[in-house]
Amino acid sequence: MFYKLFFRRILFFLSPEIAHYFSMFFLKTAFYIPGFGLLIKFLYSIENKKLHRNVFGILFKNPVGLAAGFDKNAQFFNELASFGFGFIEIGTVTPVPQKGNVKPRLFRLKKDNALINRMGFNNDGIDAVVKRIKKRYANIVLGGNIGKNKITSNEAASSDYKKCVDKIAPYVDYLVLNVSSPNTPNLIELQNKKDLSCLLVQVQELNKKYNKPLLIKISPDLNFTQIDDIIELVYEFNISGIIATNTSSNRLNLTTSKEHVKKTGAGGLSGQPIYQKSKEIVSYISKKSSGRIPIIAVGGIMNAQDALQMLDSGASLVQIYTGFIYNGPSVIKAINTKLLRR
Repeated sequence: MFYKLFFRRILFFLSPEIAHYFSMFFLKTAFYIPGFGLLIKFLYSIENKKLHRNVFGILFKNPVGLAAGFDKNAQFFNELASFGFGFIEIGTVTPVPQKGNVKPRLFRLKKDNALINRMGFNNDGIDAVVKRIKKRYANIVLGGNIGKNKITSNEAASSDYKKCVDKIAPYVDYLVLNVSSPNTPNLIELQNKKDLSCLLVQVQELNKKYNKPLLIKISPDLNFTQIDDIIELVYEFNISGIIATNTSSNRLNLTTSKEHVKKTGAGGLSGQPIYQKSKEIVSYISKKSSGRIPIIAVGGIMNAQDALQMLDSGASLVQIYTGFIYNGPSVIKAINTKLLRR
């Protein structure tokens, strides 16, 4: 409540990207105050074995995670862990640093509890990110979300993913191949069966050295035939799970005026408007695989009820991003509290 009445109002006076980094660096600075981290844990974190989940061989202290994109460069995960997350996914990170797309590239659709971003995999590069991950002190499951650089062709994409795996795998608990961001040219084409098969065979061959759970993050804009192809490849290449879903290129279920949306321009839509589509895909994968494929559900989870419905639809774990921005850290505690009351 305090977040929405006070802190969010201040942040929403700033542009979205500036607000993000202002709030995160403010948080990081506040953690130097003795006892501040303990206070955050007391306010938001719930420790209870009933919340534990064992998924793809990893013990999660609860099923609520922070989605990739929030802490792209692994700068804040140690502090963010105090808010009660069961896991945090950093990235997307690429082999070499890149600035991403031209600003402004992140926009709020307040009427829809949504965001549109065309960030373009802006990140500090794999070497800088790994250096920060090595300084992990928080007791938190950490995922590494990896992608290809913009200048790398799809034909050479496997080389970029392998470079990232080789450097980050020893320091994270699971790996995610991001082949579904709409903000890197032609990246989503890597989801087609032929290209994805070529990528998976090479990445999994390298991953034999590290034996880390490997997941694929897919788009909400896929049709069921395309999802069927991905499910086949999950079995064929012993993929540990699917993250469903990334942001959407579609502009469905919006109450924001068409003129405003058009002015905002291209980018991936996240938040409340894509919830039903993401849930539909989670449910489809779960039923199609008879529950054998672990699913991390992400996309429009704004509150505890949304999260529980995703879990009931077949998800093993859930992630939040836009819901964290609009509703603050209390949403994590609310989800875990509701789970305990079941």
